[in-house]
Amino acid sequence: MNVLVTGGAGYIGSVTAQALLDAGHGVVVVDDLSTGHRAAVPGGARLVVQDVTDAAAVARLMREEGVEAVMHFAALSLVGESMQQPLRYYRRNVGGAIALLEACAEAGVRRFVLSSTAAVYGTPAAVPIPETAELRPESVYGETKLAIERLLHWLAATQGLGYAALRYFNAAGAAAGRGEDHRPETHLIPLVLQAALGRRDEVRVFGTDYPTADGTAVRDYVHVEDLASAHVLALEALRPGSGAAYNLGNGEGFSVRRVVEVCREVTGADLRVVEAPRRPGDPPVLVADAAKAAAELGWRPRRTSLEEIVASAWAWHSANPDGYGA
Repeated sequence: MNVLVTGGAGYIGSVTAQALLDAGHGVVVVDDLSTGHRAAVPGGARLVVQDVTDAAAVARLMREEGVEAVMHFAALSLVGESMQQPLRYYRRNVGGAIALLEACAEAGVRRFVLSSTAAVYGTPAAVPIPETAELRPESVYGETKLAIERLLHWLAATQGLGYAALRYFNAAGAAAGRGEDHRPETHLIPLVLQAALGRRDEVRVFGTDYPTADGTAVRDYVHVEDLASAHVLALEALRPGSGAAYNLGNGEGFSVRRVVEVCREVTGADLRVVEAPRRPGDPPVLVADAAKAAAELGWRPRRTSLEEIVASAWAWHSANPDGYGA
């Protein structure tokens, strides 16, 4: 199958593009390189530097390349920034998805996999969180992803689109040659590893008074290669006129203190840890119930230990202390 991957020069998008190639699919990456990196795009994929909001240009590309399916990763994704710039997030995330789906309709593409997020749940009533939990985003970012999911539902019902919305918990780790290089970086593991490399003076722990075993927030970390495999399985399971949302996580939570300790063990670095107040909107515990993905897609994460996840990230960061470079 020929697959168009938007945001395929980014962290999860590039690893998934490689997984698609490994599975025998053709890959065309569309990325404006505003946050992605040309060097992250797999050698077997064609990179087209293009804004996904140009529906006519993307539809033309789809026809020229014989695209049969789309995986949509391109989006703004900083929760705090989304609360400061809501119009920008709606324009880029929701507007970009609408333009891309218009291109799909024009080119006759009826398979669509969305990179969604656990942020659609907000603070859950109970954990682990199933897909049936109430959807009540607490950030503009989460609301934009939920808006796209709702649009996909109606396009399936009225236009025959086949879709999957994959709700990530915390993507982490690295694949051979591909790791996290966000600017600015906001994710815990790469921030701690940057401190281990001497690129940061300290590690900040936001909130030590949560109702958890050690007082710090607990999160579900899933290896990026496991996320990529879920995308391939979801793509191959798509059927016109139907769709579903799937949680992607390990089903086990790790506290911030535990993550920092494992990073210390893996790197051997003497990390300076500074405690800071909670950040607004950070729930105490977020852990996925991924049973639906296991039952319907046959997906189960394979690299589940925190030590293995951190070690893979450390291997990449220590070999690429400047990320992908300028």
